[in-house]
Amino acid sequence: MTSAFSLLLPVYARDDPAQLERAFRSAVDEQTLRPTEALIVRDGPVGAALQAVLDELVASSPVPARVLALPENVGLADALTAGLAACAHDVVARMDADDVALPERFAKQLALLDTGYDLVGAGLYEFVDDESVTIGVRTPPTGVEHIKRYARFHDPFNHPTVVYRRAAVQAAGGYVPVGLMEDYWLFARMLASGARAENIPEPLVKYRVGAGAYRRRGGVAQLRAELRLQRMMRRAGITSTGEMLRNVVVRGGYRLVPEGLRKVAYRTLLQRGFKRGASS
Repeated sequence: MTSAFSLLLPVYARDDPAQLERAFRSAVDEQTLRPTEALIVRDGPVGAALQAVLDELVASSPVPARVLALPENVGLADALTAGLAACAHDVVARMDADDVALPERFAKQLALLDTGYDLVGAGLYEFVDDESVTIGVRTPPTGVEHIKRYARFHDPFNHPTVVYRRAAVQAAGGYVPVGLMEDYWLFARMLASGARAENIPEPLVKYRVGAGAYRRRGGVAQLRAELRLQRMMRRAGITSTGEMLRNVVVRGGYRLVPEGLRKVAYRTLLQRGFKRGASS
């Protein structure tokens, strides 16, 4: 019997109403296996147009749906923490407010998770504006040992694709704000604490690469967040001193290169990380 599960979808003031509606419909109405409930976390006040879409989605959803309205914008990590606590079910599926889920996503992920896993991710397609035009594919590592090796250098999961058990998330300490890397830090701790994890290499989500995506990954603030992450990874015993230093040079340097080079470097780092994980 397939586990009951909650869809957890955060939204905030800068999200596009039309993209939110598309994301929700793809993850609820169009799924061959629909969530048992849908929980939208409204991270702070939003404009009238976005609020109107939220009201319509709740009213017309084919599964029970509700909005957890946070009075102030607290950021993604804290919004997800609040959302996890409010979900009715231990199994939770993540979705972002501007992506598109393929119809078989949950049927395939829940079938795998129900064999005994705590965390299941998937591959994804990248697009810009037209979801029918793919500009890239992210194929994650598979096999628990490969995933653990990969996690020493890069995030082994595509965050918008994951389905996990809330108990395993909480056992690892939950989401902690670390720049734009709260998901990486969570998944690394989950793996270190013994969570059973796997990826489906097949793309099951279409991921929107919006304007400024690579700009946000750079700058002094992200460099500081990267250095903090690497210190925490080392203290937790996830990386060795040598691996930490390697990451500071490679991942830290990536934060300081011009945006155009950062886009190229990002894909190069992913590919190198994958090969390193395969051979380590």
